[in-house]
Amino acid sequence: MYHQPPSPTVPPTPSSLTAPASTTTTTTTPLGGRRAVRNPALDTKLQQMALPLAPLVQLTSGQVHPAFPATLLSFWLLTEEQLEELAQFYHQRSPGPLTGYYPCPITWPRGLTLEQKRRKIGKFIGLRGCDTPVLEQQQPPADVFSLRAEEEIVEEARRARIRADEEEMARRKMTWF
Repeated sequence: MYHQPPSPTVPPTPSSLTAPASTTTTTTTPLGGRRAVRNPALDTKLQQMALPLAPLVQLTSGQVHPAFPATLLSFWLLTEEQLEELAQFYHQRSPGPLTGYYPCPITWPRGLTLEQKRRKIGKFIGLRGCDTPVLEQQQPPADVFSLRAEEEIVEEARRARIRADEEEMARRKMTWF
């Protein structure tokens, strides 16, 4: 029998003490459980995002930063300010004597985008796939490659001329054979 607790301002009535005419049964499922049943990729992604992360401790105090992400999802939800705080807390923002003592030290130049900061902190805490993409790494412009290629060709031609001259001198000296 359905029973509603009495309200302090409204006296109970006989109709409020009886069960409703129709009842609906709902079951609670884990976060995204119903959608995950229909979409295995979503279920896999939810399981990945729930993976726990092992916290890093600061070398000087042995403390864990309060914003350190507990799960992979919380890592992806870090704000730019939190990423800056983490880099500062773990001696990565300003290089110092303790910077290199962490397992994966990183460089933290000024002007990084949010994605670059997240990738650097991800690399710092040991997440795979957070390396700097090849396209984003500092590469000389294409003109430098063509100049280098021309310089290499000229140098190779110079060496070939020197070898040919040395061989010619050796032949002249060996005429008595």
